[in-house]
Amino acid sequence: MTPQHSRYFEKLGINSIIGLSLFAPVKYDDLTPSTYPKLGELNVVEISIKTLHKTPKFLKAAVTAWGLEVELIVFNPKSFHYLAFKVGSKFFVHVLAQKNFGKLQLVQPKILSQVGGIFSVYKTELPQKTMHLLINEYLKEESLIEEGLPIPIAKKLISLHNPTARQNYAASLQKAMNALKFAEIYLFLKTLNSKKQHFKASSALVSDEKEFVISLPFSLTNDQKNAIADIKSDLASKIAAKRVIMGDVGSGKTVVMFAAVMMAYPKKTILMAPTTILSMQIYNEAKRLLSPSVRVVLVESGEKNICLDEADFIIGTHVLLYRELPKCDLVMIDEQHRFGTAQRDAIHKMVSEGKTHPHFLQFSATPIPRTMSLIHSSLVNYSFIKEMPFKKDIDTYIIDKKGFGRMLSHIESEIKEGRQVAIIYPLVEESELLSYQSIDEGRSFWEKRYDGVFVTHGKDKDKEKVLEEFAKDGSILLATTVVEVGISLPKLSVIVIVGAERLGLATLHQLRGRVSRVGLKGYCYLYTNQPNSARLNEFANTVSGFDIAELDLKYRQSGDILSGVLQHGAQFKWFSLSEDGDILRSVLSHMG
Repeated sequence: MTPQHSRYFEKLGINSIIGLSLFAPVKYDDLTPSTYPKLGELNVVEISIKTLHKTPKFLKAAVTAWGLEVELIVFNPKSFHYLAFKVGSKFFVHVLAQKNFGKLQLVQPKILSQVGGIFSVYKTELPQKTMHLLINEYLKEESLIEEGLPIPIAKKLISLHNPTARQNYAASLQKAMNALKFAEIYLFLKTLNSKKQHFKASSALVSDEKEFVISLPFSLTNDQKNAIADIKSDLASKIAAKRVIMGDVGSGKTVVMFAAVMMAYPKKTILMAPTTILSMQIYNEAKRLLSPSVRVVLVESGEKNICLDEADFIIGTHVLLYRELPKCDLVMIDEQHRFGTAQRDAIHKMVSEGKTHPHFLQFSATPIPRTMSLIHSSLVNYSFIKEMPFKKDIDTYIIDKKGFGRMLSHIESEIKEGRQVAIIYPLVEESELLSYQSIDEGRSFWEKRYDGVFVTHGKDKDKEKVLEEFAKDGSILLATTVVEVGISLPKLSVIVIVGAERLGLATLHQLRGRVSRVGLKGYCYLYTNQPNSARLNEFANTVSGFDIAELDLKYRQSGDILSGVLQHGAQFKWFSLSEDGDILRSVLSHMG
């Protein structure tokens, strides 16, 4: 490829022939010369300029076309028009033919460098002539096959760019649509695979977790057992593991973490959690369930004197990033989507030594759609925990002002039974832009009516302490979405989400998952000014987080999800995450 052509590819934002094939034409132009003037349509005709009249606002010429004397007009002419349109000049133009006051006119002509046949028209910064040069030079069937595309896909793409007289543009695009989708996701996966890196593990971890599993006061689900088996296989390898364990709210991911700790023991493990209260919960569970021989340490903010060298299992929030950490052979991140890539990479590097890397496990209670996990599997391995240790029994109701009284009666009956209620507000302070009350506006209603009302929000420095006190003594918690992730409130039976239509389905599902944590009958009220929302109605009738992920994809742009899960800004023009799972599977099968 010449340096100039490379610059053209760069301008198009591509670096491959498959990328060029994905620049589908936006229409076909039939440049066959017209044998007579077709009024109201674009015509291809040879003109000969007889006389010329120029002004700054228009250029008018008397020309011969189809053997007739015709008026030709160019509005707002540019300098090149004055250079090209001269008396005696003769050339073919692509021009609109119309009748005005009984006179045949040719308006806004475009000089053609080639005529005859059908030509693809592209919407790019490059001139059409340059695009045709690139298409003719590089877009060949054998080139696409060499890039790895199947022969039928290559043929359809070539046909789209090289129309014949019998081809209709809309029909051609439709016929090539699956080929465009196939090529786009194929190129994306090929690029991802090129970024996949394998690192030598700092240590193969082969300790046995069976004794720990037998000691548990409950039985594991099959999905938990399968996830543990996946991790065991990973950790025994000399290649550093990269695995995401994805489980719904309350599916028992913490126990799977502890099994991994026992596989690593007596080597060190570090776990980073997104909040202080969550890290404390995991610490308390670890002390309760792990063998006393495992030295578990909780790293809290402001605590400087704690010695980490003697610890086997180190737990903390992002405060770990500001400590000197000992070399570890297993790093785990809980609720991995709550940390930025830089934070995840930082802790990974802090405990690495030389060219070897620790095994790396990430846990998430926010499932991603099936197609996303298939795509992302080019970079990491996945385990899914879909089974629940106990059946979650949650009723979801969509209400507006008319249903408030009925909801209030239910809340009162739950509190009398010793259960707890959470009211999730969209804002802390009053806002003219929102038609819902804030915490500040609504709190007096609850505080006058009930005892044991606790209030917290994301900016509250004491939120962890408030949540702890509420868990012990509270009746009603007024909060923002601070309670979304990981907080264990076993007595919480009712959650009310104010302005529910403003939140994503994944967030709604996380909030709803705060109730019925230990098999308690749960209730979720979606308070909204849009009670007929199809999105909320589908959510209310869907309980599985994995099904919610598919539903979320249906109602959101795929780019929103891609930017959070794969890489910033990645979006597909042709391939649809919500509709093209079969094409993705076909591509993965083709790639082997």
